[in-house]
Amino acid sequence: MNLVKKLQYLLSKSFYAKLLAVKRITSNKGKRTPGVDGEICSSAESKYKGALSLNNCKYSATPLKRTYINKSNGKKRPLGIPTFRDKAIQALHLLCLDPVSESIMDTSSFGFRKYRSTKDASQHLFNCLSTKNSAQWVLEGDIKGGFDNISHDWVQENIIMDKKVLRQFLKAGYVYKCNLFPTKAGTPQGGIISPTLANLTLNGMATMLKKKYWTNRAGSIHRRYNKEKVHITVYADDFVITANSRETIEDIKKMIEDFLTERGLELSAKKTLITHIKKDLIF
Repeated sequence: MNLVKKLQYLLSKSFYAKLLAVKRITSNKGKRTPGVDGEICSSAESKYKGALSLNNCKYSATPLKRTYINKSNGKKRPLGIPTFRDKAIQALHLLCLDPVSESIMDTSSFGFRKYRSTKDASQHLFNCLSTKNSAQWVLEGDIKGGFDNISHDWVQENIIMDKKVLRQFLKAGYVYKCNLFPTKAGTPQGGIISPTLANLTLNGMATMLKKKYWTNRAGSIHRRYNKEKVHITVYADDFVITANSRETIEDIKKMIEDFLTERGLELSAKKTLITHIKKDLIF
């Protein structure tokens, strides 16, 4: 653990890492979307000066600019837009956090990860449900306000990165219609580091299920037997869990609810469904 923190510290001080962080935020889709200061970084000179200015010492995050985008169901999704400097600091620390995240993330998690996509999640589900002997019951789970309700205390206690900088990211607040509002929970949708923080918050569900439902085969500690055919596929704040019986799925649902409560989250009552695949295929 201490070695990881030392390596993260060295990387956050690297001149080349700072250049990469600035390059990332000035070459993505949000490069022309300013924060509350109204500034964007477009010239080579301003990018270079921006990279030189990145310093964790006495770093204080500027409040986010709150805006809303339309969702397909007619509702609006809140976005928090950081300033250029805050974007760059987030990108810099994301470089430090990504290797840690990828080394501990569940293999069945596919959202907001490099070299993974919705097609990979679909393939994983196909492998779990396509044969005659596959599981017959499915839990389709949706987390209510996944990004907006994550417990700050849990994040700060369990995610390995600079705690002072992380606290600034979480507690920056946001400005909407010229009013300043505090952020008491959640990670802002619009921050470049937020998807990774959300992934790490939900990480561990697959391990929890394996510990309970996967048992070692007789005479072998390496091959494990999954009698109840419990598998999980996670994409961002949505997941699908398979099992052989409704009773098992109901038990799993209670386990997931306890898992999420610890992190300040809960399942959406409307969107979380238990279904038999022969009656109503839901995905």
